[in-house]
Amino acid sequence: MSGAEVGPLFDVHTHFMPPRLMRRVWAYFDEAGPLIGRDWPIRYRGTDDERVAQLRGFGVERFTALAYAHRPGMAADLNAWTLAFAARTPGCLPSATFFPEDGVEAYVARARDDGARVFKVHLQVGAYDPRDPRLDPVWARLADERVPVVVHAGSGPVANGFTGPGPFGAVLQRHPGLVAVVAHMGAPEFDGFFELADRHPGVHLDTTMVFTDFFGGPPPSLLPRVRELGLAGRVLLGSDFPNIPYPYEHQVESLRRLELGDRWLQAVCWDNATALFTPDATG
Repeated sequence: MSGAEVGPLFDVHTHFMPPRLMRRVWAYFDEAGPLIGRDWPIRYRGTDDERVAQLRGFGVERFTALAYAHRPGMAADLNAWTLAFAARTPGCLPSATFFPEDGVEAYVARARDDGARVFKVHLQVGAYDPRDPRLDPVWARLADERVPVVVHAGSGPVANGFTGPGPFGAVLQRHPGLVAVVAHMGAPEFDGFFELADRHPGVHLDTTMVFTDFFGGPPPSLLPRVRELGLAGRVLLGSDFPNIPYPYEHQVESLRRLELGDRWLQAVCWDNATALFTPDATG
């Protein structure tokens, strides 16, 4: 099944990074590193242009270039690369990242000035506390400006002391206006992150790898909430492309086979992200 069968796709969770960094990420997956813990053959490799063409072939008209800093001194250079990539790639939402370090306010401000419309942070890989005081003004700014942040805060596939709904939930408590897109629906702590979504109207959930045969999904008891949140604009299509071990189309098919309705599927695959990023998604 292709994306064309459900209309255009807006994938909020795709990765484009500097080639050297991307090769290092792929090498880590190839070795089934300790944060992966299982065989994970990368399905899509090749040049940036080749992978953009593949996305378009799947029916993806809008997508992100999510990169994430996992140590100090990375984020500013990553932002320069991802924002330049978006500027030369039609349909790519200008994307950036940050890390708890001195100077973070300045380079986040620069990224915003340079057009960043979505940020990505990865608490599992970065192994840092989102409550770090150096991040407080960043969260405050993004909340005030209603700039979405894609946050890998769930403990899958391996927990650390800062994953799970507790640490990021404290950030939301302090900054209730924050617009967050919880990656992988918060797996495996689905219940806790769905509760955060109930308490905070700015919390969205992305479908990245969720419901696929490789990954699984939340318990059936949560499917009514998946449907309700999707129809309310708060479930968004995500895939983790290109770092997936199965055909891209399987992500969309895994959502279709939930049988939550054509209106829900269209909302998740296009309408919700378009509404979230309007007017920025229309360029």
